[in-house]
Amino acid sequence: MLIAGGTPDGNGNTVLAGAELYDPGAGRFTATGSMTVARWSHAAALLPNGKVLIAGGYGTPSAELYDPATGRFTVTGSMTVTRQFHTATLLQNGKVLIAGGDLSPSAELYDPAVGTFTATGNMTALRAGHTATLLSNGEVLLVAGGPGVGDRSAELYDPAAGRFTATGSLTVARQYHAATLLQNGKVLIAGGVNGSSTSSVVASAEQYDPSAGTFTATGSMTAARFQHTATLLPNGKALVAGGWGDSGNLASAELYQ
Repeated sequence: MLIAGGTPDGNGNTVLAGAELYDPGAGRFTATGSMTVARWSHAAALLPNGKVLIAGGYGTPSAELYDPATGRFTVTGSMTVTRQFHTATLLQNGKVLIAGGDLSPSAELYDPAVGTFTATGNMTALRAGHTATLLSNGEVLLVAGGPGVGDRSAELYDPAAGRFTATGSLTVARQYHAATLLQNGKVLIAGGVNGSSTSSVVASAEQYDPSAGTFTATGSMTAARFQHTATLLPNGKALVAGGWGDSGNLASAELYQ
């Protein structure tokens, strides 16, 4: 697993260019090459050729590629606009959808074959701190985010048409939540914030059904969280870990059945 950049103080006063690799077999982190630009609130996507695209972050439209074979980062084409808190989603055609960030409705595609970004259709809403999930049918589900803190809207991106269309709304407004594609093809949406204070952190969760285009509430988490992770395990459960709670960072984790 590649870990790259970030801000250790949580507010961007210090920004890292360094990167490291985690080896699950050895349970160990080791340093690897540094990025060409220090970044935080950037986005990353694993490409079909095994390289990793690192795009944007606070104050920069630049992008670069990490090559696991050499352990080095090299510059690639820049995005059409500066973005932070955006999303990067690998599509079935091998291109990467870059969407939103900085409360922007714009989106673009990265083509690994030529190393360039080109604009695609605009989203139906301004979004930052949202989620983007590749569905089984090849479309991308984009959920909530800005403007403000927390939004209930969602939409779908069709790569064939290059177009975004609205879909059902969330039951709860959210930003900085987590989204996980489940084995049944539905998407788990968990946690987030829906206000401007830490007391607005939510523990609730819901599922998106692509066949119906609707969200329905499901069991709540044991702790309210935002900026956490949610990872599908081989047994079909989702592991939810860390994040921020009402009173600071969380070390706790839980399973969604």
